[in-house]
Amino acid sequence: MTAHNEIIEKTLVFVQQQLQGAEAGHDWFHIERVWKTAKHIAAQETSNLLVVELGALLHDIADAKFHNGDETLGPRIARQFLEKEQVAEPVITAVENIIRHISFKGSYTSENYKTIELDIVQDADRLDALGAIGIARAFNYGGYKNRKLYDPAIKPAHYTTKEQYKNNEAPTINHFYEKLFLLKDKMNTATGKQMAEDRHRFMETFVEQFYQEWNGLN
Repeated sequence: MTAHNEIIEKTLVFVQQQLQGAEAGHDWFHIERVWKTAKHIAAQETSNLLVVELGALLHDIADAKFHNGDETLGPRIARQFLEKEQVAEPVITAVENIIRHISFKGSYTSENYKTIELDIVQDADRLDALGAIGIARAFNYGGYKNRKLYDPAIKPAHYTTKEQYKNNEAPTINHFYEKLFLLKDKMNTATGKQMAEDRHRFMETFVEQFYQEWNGLN
């Protein structure tokens, strides 16, 4: 087994153990999908594949929204694990930066960190928020937070700060307008953009059908 494959195998085991009992939209299966998608996108790009794979596997190792908003915990856990496995420092730093900058809420800040490895993992993560899986994850998280499915009296918001986005408690349908429908135009890679198109259209069809059923018209 190559050194690359060995650290990936150890990381797979570590992440599965760390995410036991995690909310279903951010569990091991989410990580596995993002990892596979990231490898697919990376095959079309020139990048450091080890950084891409480790970044994908560790990007949600301690999602801040499940840890009292602590955005330092994920990078710290990832670093501790990778140092223990004697991964090279430049790789560890690159993975930490992916974890710090991957989130959609980061788009509300002026941070400008950008690498092809982040682009790839970010696209893979965003693709998992689109399409059929994205719909399922949105409503699962809404249920986890006991949010309404939809309330015609609560209109989608336009957030201008990271804090506004983080602290919203809007119905799940609003999340389509406040995040999911915006992702297609935020993709970084050609492969990611192409994959996002179909998933975006599927969500549009779903929301249209949702409104028709809500109003008793279908």
